[in-house]
Amino acid sequence: MGSYLNPGNLSFRGSLRSKIYVDKSELIAKTNEALCTEQKYICVSRPRRFGKSMAANMLAAYYDRSESTEELFQNLTISKERSYKENLNQYDVIKINMQEFLSMSETMEEMLEMLKNYLVLDFKETFHEVQFRDEKNLIQVMKDVFRYTRCPFVILIDEWDCLFREYKQNKDAQKKYLDFLRAWLKDKDYVALAYMTGILPIKKYGSHSALNMFTEYSMTDPGDLAGYFGFTEQEVSVLCETYGMNFEEAKTWYDGYHLIAHRQNGDEHYSIYSPKSVVEAMLRHKFGTYWNQTETYEALKIYIQMDMDGLENSVIRMLAGDAVQINIGTFSNDMTTFATKDDVLTLLIHLGYLTYNSIDGTVAIPNKEVSQEYVNAISTMNWHGVIDSVESSRKLLESLWAMDADAVAEGIDKAHDEISILQYNNENSLSCTINLAFYFAREYYTMIRELPTGKGFADICLIPRKLHLDKPAVVIELKWDKSASGALEQIREKQYGDVLRDYQGNVLLVGINYNKTTKKHECIIETIQK
Repeated sequence: MGSYLNPGNLSFRGSLRSKIYVDKSELIAKTNEALCTEQKYICVSRPRRFGKSMAANMLAAYYDRSESTEELFQNLTISKERSYKENLNQYDVIKINMQEFLSMSETMEEMLEMLKNYLVLDFKETFHEVQFRDEKNLIQVMKDVFRYTRCPFVILIDEWDCLFREYKQNKDAQKKYLDFLRAWLKDKDYVALAYMTGILPIKKYGSHSALNMFTEYSMTDPGDLAGYFGFTEQEVSVLCETYGMNFEEAKTWYDGYHLIAHRQNGDEHYSIYSPKSVVEAMLRHKFGTYWNQTETYEALKIYIQMDMDGLENSVIRMLAGDAVQINIGTFSNDMTTFATKDDVLTLLIHLGYLTYNSIDGTVAIPNKEVSQEYVNAISTMNWHGVIDSVESSRKLLESLWAMDADAVAEGIDKAHDEISILQYNNENSLSCTINLAFYFAREYYTMIRELPTGKGFADICLIPRKLHLDKPAVVIELKWDKSASGALEQIREKQYGDVLRDYQGNVLLVGINYNKTTKKHECIIETIQK
């Protein structure tokens, strides 16, 4: 056993001993299928704290032939797979965390030299009977070992993209690093599996990837690995039941990453939750912001305040609950090359600050936890109107509960004035302003836009979550340059109350109109009992 060659299974044992362990061992069945095939190059990119390192530790423990690990896997899902015994403890494993080497180096060249030297040292200690042609050449050393053992390597590289995040501007260092990886891994018989994980997809130069032998599984195209990183809805539901936590609240706080696996027998849709956040919430018995404690809101702030046409407008709309159309095709897979706002938004998908809907090509803020991170970032920027609107939303919600229609109209007027960047010419733009004005309502409600009903659509419906059923439900109909009374009449005609069949209590019916002439909002509020 070496430090990097056949490193053992202590890390994975630690995961299994943890208070919360969610079995993701089916991933091994997928990597088994790829062994020694054209598909043996796999690159998985996910946000921080999405289980990437744990998966790499699991693969190392499974494939490492230096000691038996059947006891670790015999009760996991993988043990039921046909390929389980065939590949268990059958390979020499190289496991590297690139961040570790980068942190110990001053330059990229020093990092690679250290990496090569340390690996060669492990090879010489383990295979001292092998006669090496060139002890200073890592590739030749691995060829010599493979010629001797006839056992190919499973190569696991964690944090493979750290250099692109630390050396953002150094294009020369980035290119040399990619050249090293390509020379080391591509078309090498000694590679049974090359498995890399990181946050960013593989860097593109022009229209070509420097490592085009890899199949990529990212937040924008997760393939059939969609369910193996992050927790699925079913897994979170089981944890909530085990720990006595409210699943609806967990969904509000941590859900929102919608990934699709396209399969021969039909697409499979996944609702993916941030695992770090879910685990912390369960163990602390308290919902809160945990995932984004791994790095400060300053990282988000850098990108959303970039001078890109339409970027501020898009962020405000998403903060209000909108989904925004995006083209992910021009993103260069780095943290500095931005031609349009869409490139910035695509980076935020990979960082976990946005979720991507691959069916309609839109992005949105995934959940309450991440939304709070946007509020934190914006509060330190010069977007004063937006943050003022968010901070005023608590008072506006209280006015709504008090059925103070004049105060509600006045509060929406204020929000409209503060968010002047939004064009105001139809019910949809009005809806965006209303959603941001009532931002604080998300503490208690599930906010639904254009809620389907028997006779049409409500513009906004606030449905109290189970922990807040003492609050009134709210149905809001919006009109632009018509009348608030007409909006209220439309609510009655559409029978919106029927969609709240699971709710018993007060329902506030709210008609809001924007008068184009006076540039003021009008509001009428009624209540019905269910």
